[in-house]
Amino acid sequence: MKKALFPGTFDPPTLGHLDIINRAANLCNKLYIGIANNLNKPDKLFTLAEKQAMLNLCIKNISNVEVVTFSGLVVECAKAHDVDCIIRGLRSFSDFEYELQMALANHKMTGIETIFLPAAETFSHISSTLIREIASYGGPLQAFVSAEIEQKIQEKLKASKPYR
Repeated sequence: MKKALFPGTFDPPTLGHLDIINRAANLCNKLYIGIANNLNKPDKLFTLAEKQAMLNLCIKNISNVEVVTFSGLVVECAKAHDVDCIIRGLRSFSDFEYELQMALANHKMTGIETIFLPAAETFSHISSTLIREIASYGGPLQAFVSAEIEQKIQEKLKASKPYR
């Protein structure tokens, strides 16, 4: 496999995301992490630029990975970067049902294949939504995100709630 795209919203990047990134980077020559500007997700914590900076921090030691941002369809980002396949992580069977539907639609539109990587058991329960909720109540995050990302989350929440 030559080039692949791992798309998502990464709000914030989790240890599960980093696991998929590391595993996918070992499968291809070039891996693009595509941060989607998803207008349908109203509960965003970070801006695109902030997510890009956090992911760049997380991947600084992986030479064949590049972080990009996009708006619109994943397949448009895939075509723009001339990728051979799309990588998707699966946490559960319910993820598979949704992701299969998207993979079939993406293939029908472009012919680009999707490769599913199951989440490592250690990370299968982690979602960005869960992390944002735990963080909003001041809960510990070290089991879910890297130390650098936890610090960014705490700074962001402190800035948005100065009287906490």
